[in-house]
Formats: sequence, structure tokens, C-alpha cells
Amino acid sequence: MKLPITDEFLWELFRLSQKIEDVFLFFGVGSWKEVFVPPHFSVRRLYEKRKAKQTFNDFVRYLTRKGYIKVKALEPNKGIIITQKGMEKVLKVSLKKTEKKKRKDGKWLMVVFDIPENKRTLRNLFRETLQVLGFKFFQKSIWICPYDVLEKVQGSVQRYGLEKYVKIFLIEEVEFK
Repeated sequence: MKLPITDEFLWELFRLSQKIEDVFLFFGVGSWKEVFVPPHFSVRRLYEKRKAKQTFNDFVRYLTRKGYIKVKALEPNKGIIITQKGMEKVLKVSLKKTEKKKRKDGKWLMVVFDIPENKRTLRNLFRETLQVLGFKFFQKSIWICPYDVLEKVQGSVQRYGLEKYVKIFLIEEVEFK
């Protein structure tokens, strides 16, 4: 799947940070969430080829303006930290990268939700998540999907704290009229 350069960059930065976090934990240095300094030259080389018209620094400034990363001045280098907004973007990228396989039993997932107006932002995030996972709009606040993505949906419901607003059903068939 071809991803936008922004999504791909954040995904690679996140994957790299996971590897570095394992090293930090091994040596007892702390967490990448506190401070993360990537090997600047390898990330730069990878993305400069794809962004020929825009320098790597312009790209980093763009991601900073969008709120996906923060650049911290550390001696002797600069460090890049993925922000909460960047982590949400990484989550969406990971969902996009999820292989969508139809359920072997032929059943469909149906998600019914009634998220209050004062939680509009969460409702919109949840709808986007459903779309990325392959759900289709069936009726107002009712979405259906033939793919085996139940665990991803449950994880999203828990992550957003929507347990009391969302119901998930496994249904035998869907009849479109």
C-alpha cells in the first residue's frame, strides 16, 4: 500500500523509536518518550530521495507546524519527539497497514454507536478508524464490515474510552435493499 510521505516518515520514526526504546530499557537509560534522538543521517538519506523538491529540514519544519513532532535542542544534536497528535497519526497508519482478511465464517461485524455531541471529536476519530478498518456506512451510527478486525475495533473503543457508547455485533448476513 502506497502511503503519503508524512505517514511513512512517522511510521518509520515510530518503528525506529521502538528499537531504540528496547536498547534504553536494556541499559537502564530511560524511555524514548522522554528523549529520542534518531540517527539523523540514515533517516535523512532515506527521505531526501523521496522529497527532491523539499529539503529534509523543510519537511521536519512542516511536520512540526502540523504538530506531529517536536524538535528539541540537545547537545550536540537535535532530537525529534513524536507528539500525541503524531502518535494518533501513527496509529492510523498502523491500522491502514493492517491486512484486511474476510472472516472465514462468512459473518459480518456490525458496530452500533451513540456517542454524545459533547464528544464529537472522539466520535469523528472513531468513524475515521472504522473507515480505515474497512467498515461501510449502513445507517446512521451503524457500520458493517466483512473483515476480521474485531480486536482492532475493541482496542479503538477502549483507547478512546467509548465502551458505554458502542456495541459490537457479529451477524450472519447483511441484506441490502
